[in-house]
Amino acid sequence: MAEPLLDQLFLERLERLTIHWVRSFPGLIGGHNTSRFAGAGLEFLDHRHFHHGDDLRAVNWRAYMRLEKLFLKMFQVEPRVPVRILLDASNSMRTGGDCDKFNYVRRLAGALSYVGLVRLETIALQPFSETLRDSHLCSGGRHRFAPAAAFLTSLEARGRTHFFDMAREFASAYPQRGLLILISDFFGEDGCEKPLQYLSDLGHELLLLHVWAEEDRVPPWSGELELVDAETGDKLELSFEDDVRELYTERFDAYARAIRNVALRNGGRYIGLCTKTPVEEAMFGPLSQVEAVY
Repeated sequence: MAEPLLDQLFLERLERLTIHWVRSFPGLIGGHNTSRFAGAGLEFLDHRHFHHGDDLRAVNWRAYMRLEKLFLKMFQVEPRVPVRILLDASNSMRTGGDCDKFNYVRRLAGALSYVGLVRLETIALQPFSETLRDSHLCSGGRHRFAPAAAFLTSLEARGRTHFFDMAREFASAYPQRGLLILISDFFGEDGCEKPLQYLSDLGHELLLLHVWAEEDRVPPWSGELELVDAETGDKLELSFEDDVRELYTERFDAYARAIRNVALRNGGRYIGLCTKTPVEEAMFGPLSQVEAVY
């Protein structure tokens, strides 16, 4: 029998996590933009005269007892912010040895989806590689998590990463501004900084979850090696010694800082996660904090 994407004990812990996320992720836990439309809400807005067909539950009966007229209570509505989880499903996510990046991002996306479902959000799960792949919309509460988990489990990592093509297609498919949670190793031939800036300029709030395997940042190999790009198949001969390894790690960290800066200068957030960090620890650690930085 296949192992479930997230075990029951972890799901029960995630139920409690939603309390903290009301402060940490206003975009995910409900609308933080107010509207002047009348409707059910927590903040009183105004009264208006009762009309035939209005909901009797909204009548101000105390006012009726004093004035013998029916008035309808109106409240401020907080529209929900659309939440989209973009998860990298390209070939580079299959690397990482025992700490497989693709399995990690699927579990991370599943945990985020479950938190949203507990709060009765609607979450769009959108995998991508060269372009957008088939998506899955999950809503209706925690009991609708099983189809989302099945969708994530069925995904396969394939193809190259083209951030420009993905960003243009995303902008066309999702014109309404919302919270964009992008989970990726951010490896791609065309770079990711300009496409991320483009999505931010369109009004999407960025939460960038940068996932890497330990070998992505600190190569464990020594001596003469031939490296093969997981997406392009290109080969590169390198001699890995201590000084080269240190330089490689410095370049990786500089690239991570550049991605982080895109998020921060646009009012977004960035969280760097090594796959050796358990998903449970990530959810209850950096992801539950108001400001998480690399």
